[in-house]
Amino acid sequence: MKNLLKSFVLIALLLVVLPSYSLQSPDDFAKSGISIGVVVEDLNKALDFYINVIGMVKTGEFSVDAVKAKELGLSNGNNFDVKVLKLENSENAAEWKLMSFGKKANHAKPTYVPDDTGVQYITIFVKSMKPVLERIQKHGVKMLGKTPTMLDPNRQFVLVQDPDGTFIELIGPK
Repeated sequence: MKNLLKSFVLIALLLVVLPSYSLQSPDDFAKSGISIGVVVEDLNKALDFYINVIGMVKTGEFSVDAVKAKELGLSNGNNFDVKVLKLENSENAAEWKLMSFGKKANHAKPTYVPDDTGVQYITIFVKSMKPVLERIQKHGVKMLGKTPTMLDPNRQFVLVQDPDGTFIELIGPK
């Protein structure tokens, strides 16, 4: 009976303590958003797509000189410019940082998400799909699959690709 009671207490303790480890993130992060660096073939083409089709805003830019890029391990001595885009101009919004090294991709543009490894798609939730669809049509961007389609009675789904092949899922009310 004593062993049964010890086991019960141990199980109860684990049920109280273990969930706190899995649900709490470390207090290591200065920002809640992630900044994602995306290397593109043509910086102007990518900027046009993300600003004029998707609707992102340019919130900053910076350059990294060749010496610093090599010192930081970012390149083997290439300098580069980075354009910072966000869905909204706020401190905690995720950053989509575009840069180009003036060369073509060394892999084929994917047709479907599982065609390659690495980051293949992003999902953007919108307040209304109407202005997004208008921009997509205005700029002649091809919608993939049978999209737009309804996910449920309240949300529409659209799938497009950026000029370099990254899939962009757009989800929001019709």
